[in-house]
Amino acid sequence: MSYTADPRVDAYIEALPDWQQTICREVRDLVHAADPEVTETIKYTDRPYFVLEGNICAMLAAKDHVNVFLYDGAIVPDPEGIITGGRENETARTVAVREGETINGPALTAMFKQIIANNRAGGWRKLKREA
Repeated sequence: MSYTADPRVDAYIEALPDWQQTICREVRDLVHAADPEVTETIKYTDRPYFVLEGNICAMLAAKDHVNVFLYDGAIVPDPEGIITGGRENETARTVAVREGETINGPALTAMFKQIIANNRAGGWRKLKREA
């Protein structure tokens, strides 16, 4: 996969334990594969964010899992039930991935693509107002 990597995101990932590095690299590849125009950056001092006309997702490594924050305003369908937290959150929901777990790549990619489409349509806040 070819994309422009932000060296600060590289540094964030490389500082993690091996199992978390694997998860973060897979999520990174999936979000970039969802649309070639996705860019990555660091926000809030050290958190990797992936953006395209708005936030798509962010990653945060915790002690026993990696959180993938989906910035979708809780409007993107989750037919495979991969959301693990934040169901009532107005801004972002989470997918927590623990050591040894497999990421549901197709489901996560579908959600990334819908978030990107929503961003291009003006963002989830606008879409909620219009609904």
